[in-house]
Amino acid sequence: MLYLLLYPLSTSFTVFNVFRYITFRTIYASLTAFFICFLLGPWLIEKLKALQVRQYIRQEGPQSHQKKAGTPTMGGVLILTGLTISVLLWGNLKNGYLWITLFVTLATGAVGFLDDYLMLAKKQNKGLSAREKLALQVLVALCAGFLLLTVPGFSTEITFPFFKKTAVDLGLGYILFAALVIVGASNAVNLTDGLDGLAIGPMIVASVTYMVFAYVCGHARIASYLQLAYVPGGGEMTVFCGALAGAGLGFLWFNAYPAQVFMGDTGSLSLGGALGIVAVITKQELLLILVGGLFVIEAVSVILQVGYFKMTHGRRIFRMAPLHHHFELKGWPEPKVIVRFWIIAVALALLAISTLKIR
Repeated sequence: MLYLLLYPLSTSFTVFNVFRYITFRTIYASLTAFFICFLLGPWLIEKLKALQVRQYIRQEGPQSHQKKAGTPTMGGVLILTGLTISVLLWGNLKNGYLWITLFVTLATGAVGFLDDYLMLAKKQNKGLSAREKLALQVLVALCAGFLLLTVPGFSTEITFPFFKKTAVDLGLGYILFAALVIVGASNAVNLTDGLDGLAIGPMIVASVTYMVFAYVCGHARIASYLQLAYVPGGGEMTVFCGALAGAGLGFLWFNAYPAQVFMGDTGSLSLGGALGIVAVITKQELLLILVGGLFVIEAVSVILQVGYFKMTHGRRIFRMAPLHHHFELKGWPEPKVIVRFWIIAVALALLAISTLKIR
């Protein structure tokens, strides 16, 4: 909005020329999202308490988590508010990718909101069924895949990290591939959200990482030099990722151990969906496995645990899944699990960025 309103004035007032720079708008999108979350956080937490929007803790989980019962949840509303306002202020609203990204983020957030609401209405740790939740996520993701194909110049090719000029054109099949990436990312972040600040920390790291990729893929010269797929208009995702990181930092202020508020499915599903669609638009879909490696590890731990449990009629690989619960039950204090998982996320992000030169 500010870009469309103020940049045209640069012909008369050169000071407004700064709005043409994606880097400038990204910095202020990040700061705007942060301060919105930081300022609205205390009010929202009190409002959630007044409305009795409190977390229910499953009895089969670690017993140390029972003290968390009653903590306000659905804090994802705070993240989405800061993110959306910031993007609308600092983004180029003529950019189609920006609207598709907002659609996926808010739509998956709505699925999470419905799930959280039903849990509260039933007063138990059960909202939408797994099938219902997955069906709604797939619907959103398929719509996003279709919309991407309507954007002029969008490529249906997928590229491979570490390899030069290696690409496969999926054609219309790209819609299904994009849906898989979005749904997978959404659920992986959701599974990781089990400790105070555990999900939002790596999410900030991933946002900053894709901020780099978005800027590179949207810059013709740099993309050509690094032999990456150039995405016309994709640079605007830099602003979105900056706002996402800023909103994440603002939320982390209140979600850090011991958490004053939880993001709920409203936050985790929307954050994962946002990460997935950004990976698709920047043509770094496969690299998401590395950038979001921590989320992948957490999701795989659940898949392995459930599969092994069924195959062996009751035996387990881990003491409890997702993986962070395994380390809790081994005696690691919660803050230690959180910080060590953050360290892993940073290491994986740095490795992902290194692929810009290792091709």
